[in-house]
Parts: sequence; C-alpha cells; structure tokens
Amino acid sequence: MRVSLDQQRLEEAVVAGVIDAPAAAALWSFLTQSGVTHEVPRFKFAHLLYYFGGLIALGSISVFVTLAWDAFGAWPLLIFGIGVMLLSYALTRRFIEIERQPIPAGTMAALLIAAVPIVVFALQHVSGAWTGDQSYRDYHYWIDWRWLMMEFATLAAGAAVLWRFRLPFAMLPIAVTLWYMSMDFAAFLAQDSEGWFSEAGWKLRATISMLFGAIMLGIALWIELRQYALASARGDRRDFAFWLYVVGVLTFWGGLSSQDSGSEFGKLIYFAINIGLILVGAALARRVFVVFGAFGVIGYLGHLSYSVFQNSLVFTVVLGGFGIGIVYAGLWWNRREAALHAALSRWLPAPLRRAIEAREG
Repeated sequence: MRVSLDQQRLEEAVVAGVIDAPAAAALWSFLTQSGVTHEVPRFKFAHLLYYFGGLIALGSISVFVTLAWDAFGAWPLLIFGIGVMLLSYALTRRFIEIERQPIPAGTMAALLIAAVPIVVFALQHVSGAWTGDQSYRDYHYWIDWRWLMMEFATLAAGAAVLWRFRLPFAMLPIAVTLWYMSMDFAAFLAQDSEGWFSEAGWKLRATISMLFGAIMLGIALWIELRQYALASARGDRRDFAFWLYVVGVLTFWGGLSSQDSGSEFGKLIYFAINIGLILVGAALARRVFVVFGAFGVIGYLGHLSYSVFQNSLVFTVVLGGFGIGIVYAGLWWNRREAALHAALSRWLPAPLRRAIEAREG
C-alpha cells in the first residue's frame, strides 16, 4: 500500500503524540536531503495547472516565433530563442533548489529543450546554411531531411537537461523529437519529399510511425527495468518511462489506425491488436494502452454496426445500445482492473513484474 507523506502530515503526527518534534524534523530532513522531493505521479488539480501552463508556454513560443520570423527575420529569432533558454534554465533551477517542486521544474526544462530547435534554425539562416523561404512553423508540419540538424541538437540538449536535472517531464520533448526525426530520416533516405503526399507516401509515413512507436515502447520497457534498479539502490521512484509510453502508444496506434486494410479480415486483425493493447495495459498497469486500445475496439465495433445496419432505423437502436454497453464495460473494468492486473502480470518476466510492483507500491 502506498502512503502519501508530507510535512503537514508529520506535524499532525507530532501534535497527536505519535512522534516527537526533533524526530519529525530529522525524518523530513532525511527525506528531502537529495535536494528535491520525488513526487509520485498522481492527479492533483495543481498538477493540472502545472502541465497546462507549461503547454501554453510551449504553444505561445511557436506562435511568437512564426510572427517574429515573418516580421523581423533570423537575428531577433536567435536572440529570443537564447533568452527563452536562459529564462527556462533559471526557472528550472529555482523550482528545484528553492521551491522544491519537480513538476513545474519539469515543464520549464521541457520549455528549455523546445527552444533549442529555434536557436539552431536561426543560426542556420544567419550562417547561410539554410536557404529558401522556409518558416519555423514548417518544422511541425513539413517533413524534410534538413530538419535533422535541429533534431540532433534538440536531443543533445535533452540529454544534457536529463543529466543535470533528472526530471521525467523532460522526456516528452525528447520523445516527440525522436518521432520527428524518424519521419525526416525516412525522407532523407527516400530523397523525395513530394512523394510523402502521395497515397504510397502516406502509407509509408503510417508504417514508419507504427514501427517507431513499437521501438519507443521497447525503450520504455527497458527504462522501466532500469528505474527499478535505481529505485532499489537510491530510493528514486520518478517515472522516466511514462512519457515514452504515451508517445510510443500514440504513434504506434496512430500509425496502425492509418493503415488501410481494405478487407474485413484486416479490420479484424486491427480489432485483435487493440484487444492486445488493453491486455498489455492491464498487465503493465499503464492506462495509456487501455485508453487507445479501447478507442480502437470502439471504432471497430462502430464499423461493424454501421456495415450491418447501414441505412436502417435499427442502426439508431444499435448505436444507443452500443453506448450503454460502453458505460457498463467501464463499470466492469473499474471493478476488475486490479484482479486483471494480478492475473496478467503473472505472465510477465520476473524482473519486469518486480519493477511494476515497485512503481505501484
């Protein structure tokens, strides 16, 4: 059983006579001696504000850079990017060393990493290495092998930030950059950017996303096993695999769902894979697998309902029953999730099972 302990709970224990004040102070000093309290990921409204604010800051940078590029050019963009990096670094240190709040520190670390491609893009234009009328906003929409230098620099900066601060949220921009790189590297090998917008190009992109997602999930599993070793040796329970799982499942499921099976048998295979995602999520205690697997199952069942009852009034009745069935499926899952996890986790390798048990407490 996992128990939440903070300074207020210790003070309440002192008042209740469970522990004396010097012992409580010594215990709290021991728990925080590493310089930052390792918060176990769980939903709190404050956490929602931290992440929401960080994502707004990330989005505002992209909008500002687009406007600044059109209005001023490369030099102001370079100065702005460096300024964002310095400010983000200062705030990250403040949140860790003074405020002792790792989650807002992680959002600022992610902001620092996200500013790196801006600086590299501006440097490329200032040095004349990049010619043409490309805007920074194209980085997020267009696949081009010339973005690779920006992505390598971003990964290097991400590795440095992780080494310096060890903040799990910094894994998010790293994972997204790796996905960008997989797309751009494929375009570099193909040497045909126009082909990406053909039907064959779209299928290739979907396949690459699916393969990248599978590789990312394998890396996340490896990191989870490494985390268990660190947790045993140092008591460090931060979840560095979480965002890799999220991006890995998102890209794998997105690539899978973008494949055009062209046959009912292919759609049945898609349904089976999504059932597999749900089972994997239950075994690993990672709900992101369950969420996307459920989306896939719902999509397949909706397809079946429409195909069988197309242009029929019965379809509306079936659709209503389908919705009620989903509600009951949620109730069934809520009651049996722990039992399913216990049953399925027995099939996992012992080291992975111990790592999951350590994470879940």
